[in-house]
Amino acid sequence: MVDVTALQPAVPVIGRLVVVGLGLIGGSFAKGLRESGLCGEVVGVDLDPQSRKLAVELGVVDRCEADLALACQGADVIQLAVPILAMEKLLALLAGMDLGQAILTDVGSAKGNVVRAAQLAFGGMPARFVPGHPIAGSEQSGVEASNAQLFRRHKVILTPLEQTDPAALAVVDRLWRELGADVEHMQVERHDEVLAATSHLPHLLAFGLVDSLAKRNENLDIFRYAAGGFRDFTRIAGSDPVMWHDIFLANREAVLRTLDTFRSDLDALRDAVDAGDGHQLLGVFTRARVAREHFSKILARRAYMETAMNADELTFLASPGGRLSGQIRVPGDKSISHRSIMLGSLAEGVTEIEGFLEGEDALATLQAFRDMGVVIEGPHHGRVTIHGVGLHGLKPAPGPIYLGNSGTSMRLLSGLLAAQRFDSVLAGDASLSKRPMSRVAKPLREMGAVIETGPEGRPPLTIRGGQVLKGMAYSMPMASAQVKSCLLLAGLYAEGKTSVTEPAPTRDHTERMLRGFGYPVEVAGATASVEPGHALIATHIEVPGDISSSAFFLVAASIAEGSELLLEHVGVNPTRTGVIDILRLMGADITLENPRKVGGEAVADLRVRAAALKGIEIPEALVPLAIDEFPVLFVAAACAEGRTVLRGAEELRVKESDRIQVMADGLLALGVKCEPTPDGIIIDGGPIGGGEVHAHGDHRIAMAFSVASLRAAAPIRIRDCANVATSFPNFLTLCAHVGIRVAQEAQL
Repeated sequence: MVDVTALQPAVPVIGRLVVVGLGLIGGSFAKGLRESGLCGEVVGVDLDPQSRKLAVELGVVDRCEADLALACQGADVIQLAVPILAMEKLLALLAGMDLGQAILTDVGSAKGNVVRAAQLAFGGMPARFVPGHPIAGSEQSGVEASNAQLFRRHKVILTPLEQTDPAALAVVDRLWRELGADVEHMQVERHDEVLAATSHLPHLLAFGLVDSLAKRNENLDIFRYAAGGFRDFTRIAGSDPVMWHDIFLANREAVLRTLDTFRSDLDALRDAVDAGDGHQLLGVFTRARVAREHFSKILARRAYMETAMNADELTFLASPGGRLSGQIRVPGDKSISHRSIMLGSLAEGVTEIEGFLEGEDALATLQAFRDMGVVIEGPHHGRVTIHGVGLHGLKPAPGPIYLGNSGTSMRLLSGLLAAQRFDSVLAGDASLSKRPMSRVAKPLREMGAVIETGPEGRPPLTIRGGQVLKGMAYSMPMASAQVKSCLLLAGLYAEGKTSVTEPAPTRDHTERMLRGFGYPVEVAGATASVEPGHALIATHIEVPGDISSSAFFLVAASIAEGSELLLEHVGVNPTRTGVIDILRLMGADITLENPRKVGGEAVADLRVRAAALKGIEIPEALVPLAIDEFPVLFVAAACAEGRTVLRGAEELRVKESDRIQVMADGLLALGVKCEPTPDGIIIDGGPIGGGEVHAHGDHRIAMAFSVASLRAAAPIRIRDCANVATSFPNFLTLCAHVGIRVAQEAQL
């Protein structure tokens, strides 16, 4: 059935939009809103008669006027898209007119200059003036380059002042969002500082470098042999010189501050070259290269997935049927990858890592230590080289440490940073910002740490440096490897012994890896203890395949008739094999082949064959050993004969999502009989239908329902799957390789 309402034009939000200045930005703004139907009439103003003529012919505006006062009569919104140094004269003209309740806004890139000009012209900042700046452009210019899609998935920064009318701000915000822009609100001063660093300084350097080289006698040879990198770096020197002359004069204070900082860093680079300090150069180059990639991903996710795609438009379509065969190697263990970066950075000497998981979570940890001054080479095909700085060699990060969706990074780092000499702020994405951090903050405070959290103990975390930590004996109220690891890492710096007793066994990667780096750890029963005064010595680490990632294929091959699959080089640490133990209790056919030890961790190849599964009561002792694997184990239970009961798993409710409720909702939507309980779930095995389920941004939920399709009667559409890349970057590729029919749904 066709949704008739979707075909109807939008109801106008404003009667008349006036755009003053019909260049690329003004013309694109006008054209986009004219096509949107949100404006009753779009009127253009420009000094150039040819531009006015073209604007009407090309459908950029409904009509054009040469006279500003005539155009602005009855205007609801007036967009000022003139060169920044022409703004003062334009505002003076507008101040002499009766504009009624018209909203003023602009597109200038130096907001302080615009605000000062408005205050001068109007005798104070008008309440209905909303300063703005779209960060978008094109190599073409003029009204003929107007593009209704120009601002789609680009940032637009609005800089309202205290006296700005909230209703006016809401209208301008709505207009930009209608054009597909990712709108942010920012203080004027902050905007000018940010743009001075990210836009104005690079243009200044590009103009300056080309001018410097062009003045040399040998300039012909220099430009003749210039490679692509030179052309890429200096491309922006082809921008409009008059426009940039205006921008630098308008934003000179912020540009000068940024330029002074850059000169200091440039002097440090010169000193390193002069002294032959390769380590310093390597540190700058590796940090710069990966920081560029890291922050590009962050910005892309923020702009494309959270805003433009409403966070749930990345959808998997899983088709029913199929069987698994062949052999694969899943990505490296995420828990070990995290810890290898942390301990390698704090070790003395150079640590080599192989098999590092190049997913976003582990990369967030890697970037955090780069931000704190550690020189790290790679990753390249799973190889990472860390030039350790020792336990006391970290430096303050230049700003908040962004950890994306990685709760492991945040909880473990909070223990390490609680004892450093400097302050730190740990922040994350929307999902991580909802997760509880009191479980680590509370015991760290008991050790003497000063930690501030957001509301209800959630991120961001502000950790005050310079505190003297005291060792303590802590009995965890709930089994958690992350809390245990956090406190043990804090204990490396604390006065006296730090002991952590857990109510049930959890993964012991931290204890094993500390020993691998030569740091003594005492383990007696359920208690692990460390004392200060020892050093971490660099070592070689080979990261085994992640058993949590393997779990999806263990279940898949178990439930798909006729399947046989070999998973190579999987970590089978006894604190992580709960998923194998539970599946075997259900009747799964899983064998361990070629068992061996690699870097203190047990490793084996896992062979799994299809088998008839039976429902069981899951032993509570196995729950902490399989806490991350339960989403896909719920799928196994749905395919088993009889009833499966899980108890003692309340921690599942505070993961990336409430995994008990989200899985129950999805299973019910597919026709599976189940009942969530406060600390678990009851699942009656039976037929699985098709339909639509929602992963709620939880990668393990998305992958679990992908596996369920093997036994489904119809396709399963899984929404909000963007975070699969966080934990398992090549999940879809491996699915296709072994025979699971799941793929990303095409975007319309």
